[in-house]
Amino acid sequence: METAVRLKHAPSGIIIECQIERSQLMNKEHALRMLKSRLYQIEIDKRNAERDKVEAGKKRIDFGSQIRNYVLHPYKLIKDLRTGIERTDVQNVLDGDLDEYIKGFLMQS
Repeated sequence: METAVRLKHAPSGIIIECQIERSQLMNKEHALRMLKSRLYQIEIDKRNAERDKVEAGKKRIDFGSQIRNYVLHPYKLIKDLRTGIERTDVQNVLDGDLDEYIKGFLMQS
């Protein structure tokens, strides 16, 4: 006669019943493996849902979706399209002086 094992994971409320083997100890091991795999799948689904939520907020990378425009000829101008900040000292910005743009974005948020 096969002996069934029933496990309940209290935090999630998942109940696993197993009666594959004749031994109660083997059934318990199978049930624990099944419980672990189900909890792992729940965690993966949760992470995928969070990632999908972040991905949904992203814009497509298309022509015209730039954050900043750099014009180097015939005149020199850098314009941030999110904040509206314009600067004519192109070389400083190209060398990494982005503090004004970062501050403008943070103040806007």
